[in-house]
Amino acid sequence: MRTYLISYDIPGPRRHILADAVMQLGEAWARPLEATWYVQSSERADALERRLRPLADAADGVLIQEVEANAVLMNTALRWFKRRRPAPPSHGTPAHGAPARGTEAVALAA
Repeated sequence: MRTYLISYDIPGPRRHILADAVMQLGEAWARPLEATWYVQSSERADALERRLRPLADAADGVLIQEVEANAVLMNTALRWFKRRRPAPPSHGTPAHGAPARGTEAVALAA
């Protein structure tokens, strides 16, 4: 299993579409900051990029980087979530995993 850092600079409502797609990329995900994610996946970075590319246009910035080291997080925390399941039609608001507050160093490998 690989761990990837995924970050993007996408304006407007399309960033929510990309966030939903990121949660579907691997076996687990964490969202320590608004547009910064960690994703655990057995796929290679280029496969993840191919899945996200249709959701970004030429002016959008997307970073996908495999990571191995510990991270230092300030005013946030790292909580891993399992792959997101689609909400039943009666639920209108997706759960984007808002991080808890705190300062800590965490290991990224599961």
